[in-house]
Amino acid sequence: MNVPVAIIIPAHNEAHYIEACLNALVAQDDTAGAMRVIVAANACTDATVSLARAKANEFEKRDSRLEVLDLPNPGKTAALNAAEKGLEPGLRIYLDADIICDPDLIGQIRSALSPTKALYATGSQVVSTARTFVTRAYADLWQQLPFFKDGTTGAGLFALNAEGRRRWQAFPAIISDDTFVRLNFAPSERIEVPARYHWPMIEGFSNLAKVRRRQDAGVAEIRSLYPELLENDHTEWPSLRYLLALALRKPLSFAVYLAVHIAVRVRRPASEWTRGR
Repeated sequence: MNVPVAIIIPAHNEAHYIEACLNALVAQDDTAGAMRVIVAANACTDATVSLARAKANEFEKRDSRLEVLDLPNPGKTAALNAAEKGLEPGLRIYLDADIICDPDLIGQIRSALSPTKALYATGSQVVSTARTFVTRAYADLWQQLPFFKDGTTGAGLFALNAEGRRRWQAFPAIISDDTFVRLNFAPSERIEVPARYHWPMIEGFSNLAKVRRRQDAGVAEIRSLYPELLENDHTEWPSLRYLLALALRKPLSFAVYLAVHIAVRVRRPASEWTRGR
């Protein structure tokens, strides 16, 4: 049997999503090998913990293990650190509770991270179809921007081999853990495998603006606390010509995206926690 890949899922009140997330892991093909899945439920007041624990037998049947931590305090990075306590060095996958992995994803990540040099990997991100027009339009435009089209965004799912995880010790108490991790690796050290994962975008105009404010605050925090990491940020900003072409090709989507962008700029960053969808 292969050494189990450790999959860590931080979860705060994810009763509507956790079963589907875990079902997709149970359904991984044989190339995934054995998995040790740790759901780090933090300050949950819904059925997240009981729903997750009910899946333990299904993982045992595929020669894998599911553990559920019922942590009293909220906080994603604290939950990640709690889940990593006692874990042996090895391949780690960090997965948001609302992500659905295609059956070949974990196996492809395992293969991509087999070299001993420090590496970061993620899957091919697919934005799930939204229920509301506003979010569908926003997502339509967002997926045309260079940050998304260039790949390896790692939003909702990123993975590291043992050498890559040694780049830092505990996760710092910051807003944007995915940005922090991605920027610990040069573009040449990041891999996007072909297998897909499905990521839902938050619904509604006001929620989109809140999340975007929080994302901007997270990037600003990293710029302030870890300026050296910005050397690994090679994201190209879209040119005016590119944006004008987008506006002509997708006028409604562009208008919605621009409206959210303006709403973010005219209000101070929110201090309250906001989920990413």
